[in-house]
Amino acid sequence: MARRVSIFGSTGSIGVSTIDLIARDPDAYHVVALTGGHNVAKLAEQAKTLRAEIAVTAHEENLPALRDALAGSGIEAAAGEAAIEEAARRPADWVMSAIVGAAGLPPGLAALESGACLALANKESLVTAGPLILATAQKHGSRILPVDSEHSAVFQALVGEDLAAVERVVITASGGAFRDWPIEDLPNATLAQASSHPNWDMGQRITIDSASMFNKALELIETREFFGVDPKIIEVIVHPQSLVHALVGFNDGALMAHVGPPDMRHAIGYALHWPERRKLPVDRLDLARAGTFEFRAPCDDRYPALRLARDVMDQHGMSGAIFNAAKEAALDGFIDHRIGFMRMAEVVEEVLTDLSGDAGLINAAFTLDNVRAADQMARRRAVEIIGGA
Repeated sequence: MARRVSIFGSTGSIGVSTIDLIARDPDAYHVVALTGGHNVAKLAEQAKTLRAEIAVTAHEENLPALRDALAGSGIEAAAGEAAIEEAARRPADWVMSAIVGAAGLPPGLAALESGACLALANKESLVTAGPLILATAQKHGSRILPVDSEHSAVFQALVGEDLAAVERVVITASGGAFRDWPIEDLPNATLAQASSHPNWDMGQRITIDSASMFNKALELIETREFFGVDPKIIEVIVHPQSLVHALVGFNDGALMAHVGPPDMRHAIGYALHWPERRKLPVDRLDLARAGTFEFRAPCDDRYPALRLARDVMDQHGMSGAIFNAAKEAALDGFIDHRIGFMRMAEVVEEVLTDLSGDAGLINAAFTLDNVRAADQMARRRAVEIIGGA
């Protein structure tokens, strides 16, 4: 019987890589739902190729174009946040959560409530609402599998191990586009420069987050939430080659490293086939050709986002939702040329400082409504700060 799968964020880099794997064995899968954003042509093409039941665009103004593109195919078309959530509630065995940003949280929760195995590439879900996500999975007997390359690596290194024996979790970072720039040049970094990654082929937003290390800041928080480890044992190390994705250190002094090429199909494929490990169409690493693996400590002045993430982990509660929302608003400000590259971290810190004194907000119960309220408040404050910059 074909396995029922849905892909949320199918037109992004993670979604495209997921479809690449599924399309290699189409008879093994029944595609339930695909969702995307403005790239309606690609979404429709994917839906027709995989014979999906439904294709959903996040933007209601794109619905006529999607309907036209799917005309005669028998594939249902829909649009908007409510339609995406409805699609996530359709019965599926495995769901890829690859929508970028906080928008990925509601459909991820809906998929878990439906009992699906959730392959989580949307790191913001755990950052903003980790306790809610984990409690929902437990309540409905659902499984969450990490798809971020770092967390997939940690997950694999822990197979058969006792978490109580872990004394270090080390996630690696490429350092992004500006890892070798003089610090004094960073305030003048342009959007085009920040949008070019030296190792990975990713979307613009995550590429800029890599340059600022905000993606790694989110992953610090995600590591704490997913694995339940003490934040003090989580480390970040800059590894320019992006071949070692994470390391786990044990109480006997051993370090277990996950090593492989910078290809997201490995982490996606591991989650797709789990608990089996199957052959994947990724390059095999030539260690002699790779040569030396370089590691260096991240500079706090270059990457203030890492310090802010540790502040968030210390504070707990809704601070993760505030952090992520402020980060997304600051990123919008940089993309729209309203603030400079280094100003993004300053905006996020100002929002965290301004809202941290609101105990009712920070300590609110983890419900979707409360997470959304914290998110909206942080975005409004960030927009106010950016407007005054």
